[in-house]
Amino acid sequence: MRMEMPIRTERLVLRPLRAEDADALHAYHRREDVARYLYRPPLDREGCAKLIARSIDSPEWGTTGADLGLAVCLRGQVIGETGLRLRSALAAQAEIGWVFAPEYAGHGYATEAARAVLAAAFGPLKVHRVYARLDADNKPSWRVCERLGMRREAYLVDSDVNPATGTWGSEYVYAMLAREFAG
Repeated sequence: MRMEMPIRTERLVLRPLRAEDADALHAYHRREDVARYLYRPPLDREGCAKLIARSIDSPEWGTTGADLGLAVCLRGQVIGETGLRLRSALAAQAEIGWVFAPEYAGHGYATEAARAVLAAAFGPLKVHRVYARLDADNKPSWRVCERLGMRREAYLVDSDVNPATGTWGSEYVYAMLAREFAG
């Protein structure tokens, strides 16, 4: 399945992650306040390079485990990333996610980028269901899901442990079906 790149929205350009994005990603992935919602310690530059390489070396879309990692650019600068991982090719289910530099929070960029990813998922990528798993304490992310029209399907209590802190965290699962997407 092919889709046109880059994806352009009113304010943003979403393009495949590239190796040279490692420094930009490291600028926010190294932060404790970002990593706390990702259930892992902050990443060093090498960890960011591996994250990018996983997306670049991903199997072709349509294969379970395929990863579409996109840099979110504002006026040519990487301010975050978003993407999809095909969790089941047979069931056409994908997980959406996003991470943004905190200084760009509160401007609607995550919602704008995620809406474009949903349009790609339900359009050229032919996904049946997209879901997001997020820390229940991450109110900005679950509000993005709600602005997108995703429904909260589950509240998983103490479902994962943060290896950086050793504390338990609870998750929300939000989802949307292709037939529910309004664009």
